[in-house]
Amino acid sequence: MSAGENADAVVLRRASAADARAAADVWLRSFSAALPTVARPHSDAEVRAWFRHVVVERYETWVAEGADGAVAGVMALEGEELSQLYLAPERRGRGIGDRFVALAKERRADGLSLWTFQVNTPARRFYTRHGFKPVEWTDGGRNEEHEPDVRYVWRP
Repeated sequence: MSAGENADAVVLRRASAADARAAADVWLRSFSAALPTVARPHSDAEVRAWFRHVVVERYETWVAEGADGAVAGVMALEGEELSQLYLAPERRGRGIGDRFVALAKERRADGLSLWTFQVNTPARRFYTRHGFKPVEWTDGGRNEEHEPDVRYVWRP
């Protein structure tokens, strides 16, 4: 995606098995850029296997594909949970995340919930801007990273 390309030039489409590697790579790069202080409990290979065998196969997974054919972002819905929303670091701030959230709300019109780490201030601002409300704060004891997190919900 060129510097001038915006979210309108990006296509949101259902992920296929062929997208699993690229989607996992977006997740890995985004996690590293956005959460440098959060320890990942799984190797890159384990994350890629999880995307291939779980995220893309079992969840309602979507990718944002740029005009160049590269995956710019990934979103996964698991029931009413927005379980994954990650953008390639160089593609943030271009409206792709806004389009993913609009799609998630359309697909789950009765409401959504999600978890994010407390240290992820940009994500917390993003979800608040989209009408999500924080409803539960934890000490991280229930997630693999052992990182304090917060649960958000959106209801129409």
